[in-house]
Amino acid sequence: MEPSVLLLLVLLMSFLLLLVRGHPKAHGHLPPGPRPLPFLGNLLQMDRGGLLNSFMQIREKYGDVFTVHLGPRPVVMLCGTEAIREALVDQAEAFSGRGTIAVVEPIVQGYGVIFANGECWKTLRRFSLATMRDFGMGKRSVEERIQEEARCLMEELRKSQGAPLDPTFLFQCITANIICSIVFGERFDYRDRQFLRLLDLFYQTFSLISSFSSQVFELFSGFLKYFPGAHKQIFKNVQEILNYIGHNVEKHRTTLDPSNPRDFIDTYLLRMEKEKSNQHTEFHHQNLMMSVLSLFFAGTETSSTTLRYGFLLMLKYPHVAEKVQKEIDQVIGSHRPPTLDDRTKMPYTEAVMREIQRFADLAPIGLPHKVTKDTSFRGYLLPKNTEVYPILSSALHDPRYFEQPDAFNPDHFLDANGTLKKNDAFMPFSTGKRICLGEGIARNELFLFFTTILQNFSVSSPVAPKDIDLSPKESGFGKVPPTYQICFLAR
Repeated sequence: MEPSVLLLLVLLMSFLLLLVRGHPKAHGHLPPGPRPLPFLGNLLQMDRGGLLNSFMQIREKYGDVFTVHLGPRPVVMLCGTEAIREALVDQAEAFSGRGTIAVVEPIVQGYGVIFANGECWKTLRRFSLATMRDFGMGKRSVEERIQEEARCLMEELRKSQGAPLDPTFLFQCITANIICSIVFGERFDYRDRQFLRLLDLFYQTFSLISSFSSQVFELFSGFLKYFPGAHKQIFKNVQEILNYIGHNVEKHRTTLDPSNPRDFIDTYLLRMEKEKSNQHTEFHHQNLMMSVLSLFFAGTETSSTTLRYGFLLMLKYPHVAEKVQKEIDQVIGSHRPPTLDDRTKMPYTEAVMREIQRFADLAPIGLPHKVTKDTSFRGYLLPKNTEVYPILSSALHDPRYFEQPDAFNPDHFLDANGTLKKNDAFMPFSTGKRICLGEGIARNELFLFFTTILQNFSVSSPVAPKDIDLSPKESGFGKVPPTYQICFLAR
């Protein structure tokens, strides 16, 4: 069903509901915002460009902290670097709750390391960080895994012989294989049919979650869930992915060696066995399934999408790619693979990587938070469980921190001497207690894959740089870059 038809249905139903229902009153003292209509909330203030555009327009009138009613529920918006840091860093514990995303809530139901709350979330996060560290994150072994995957990618790119190709699935393959090696204990061939099917489901699902239809669903999920739409396809896709994960977990269960855990799943199963007599344990099957899904999905899509945006930007701005290659030649040369130790000697390349992440703005609205208790913030009182959206895009495009916020310019991260400089507005992985737990591994992947590709290949496009369109294909909870063709030409 078309989004416009869905909106019309919502409008018709709403006037019937107005007769029997008033607008719920929020306790506490929420920040100001546009006056909501019963049931409809601030639908009339919503822009066809999507939630982010709507929030930015409302911000112009109400400032950096305001309330928007998404359908019947009030959500507090935090815009700009200072407001986001004051909440997520200075009052980290109070703002550490996780809100819901309507299109995925029927699947995750508050389970797993990303969507859990309270002690459950804290326990799963501690376990996940420690286990991922044991199987690679923060150790040299993850560097070796990425280098090995980069070598496999180089072989694949050489086979293309400079012919134009869509890099989507190759970039998914390499990032998925890193997280797969940690979670499942194996990597997959780039032509493995099961593997490619999973990657296609990830790509479809990320696009659907970011679509306009899903943003409309966020406003009126209680009503729209009974109708066809993106939410139905998302549920179907994720069930297929969960079936694969379930089979993999059972295979691990039957081959488990308690003295030699191979990966995240083995380690979790051992913890489940250890705590089987604890009725209140967080280590049960549902949390395992949702944690593996979260790590697998996030570990694949975010890094691969950043690489896709990164190389599209290199095609658009070839002089930047040439400067990166010059730094690669000076620091690394052509006879050895890049290492993580090279990063500190390559300020321009690191600045380019950060600017790619800033410009790509992959999670513009950020994952929703909620306050864990009644919370005073900037003179307002947010009742416990109030949902909060940290609008990360407003920090990544903050004109107080970036001279040209809407332009791609690596100098945003370099001082007058060409030295890398810290920037408090740079928070592509969010910030505070809920910061992405895969930040370390993602940064390592991006640096090693990016430099290895540009060490071995120059890139060109069948389209002239001036005609390359950077506009996203979808922009909602996530941002999906446009599809494009790229030629990898051996240096």
